Amino acid sequence: MKPGITPNNNEKKLDDEDFIVSKTDTSGRITYANRIFMEIAGYPEHELLGVQHNIIRHPDMPRGVFRFMWDTLKAGDEFFGFAKNLCADGGYYWVFANITPDYDSKGKLQGYYSVRRNPPRSALEVLIPIYREMLTIEKRSSTKEAPDKSLEYLLDQVRQAGAKNYNSLVLSLYKPNGV
Repeated sequence: MKPGITPNNNEKKLDDEDFIVSKTDTSGRITYANRIFMEIAGYPEHELLGVQHNIIRHPDMPRGVFRFMWDTLKAGDEFFGFAKNLCADGGYYWVFANITPDYDSKGKLQGYYSVRRNPPRSALEVLIPIYREMLTIEKRSSTKEAPDKSLEYLLDQVRQAGAKNYNSLVLSLYKPNGV
């Protein structure tokens, strides 16, 4: 989170046709941000380029979600998930994210490509309580163990929901009636 930003309860909502697009290098530094990203997050381009993507990480997001995201990406797989992001003015916005590894023409990983869109409220109603419990688990755990402990809880919730895996759960929440 960017120092000096106090989160508030002002939610900004993406329109259904809006797509936030960004690219990062392999360490998560932003190399590209589209106009919608800049508008909703409230940052000009020069304050985003070269900066860690976690500049928009909201404190309501459990570290375990990001541990899972990075583990998934480092395995060469694409990641789907829901995130609450922090705006420059302290507001927030929710997204459904799809992040994929980005390879050059020789097959070398050069970074990550992310497309985010407006999530259905029905998905957030399922996930917000899970994220709250993950944060509670993280607060009760040591700094080192916190992400793994909350991730363990998340994966247990996936199993209890009867989902094949995390991706199948979040995709079913995004499109509850199928594609």
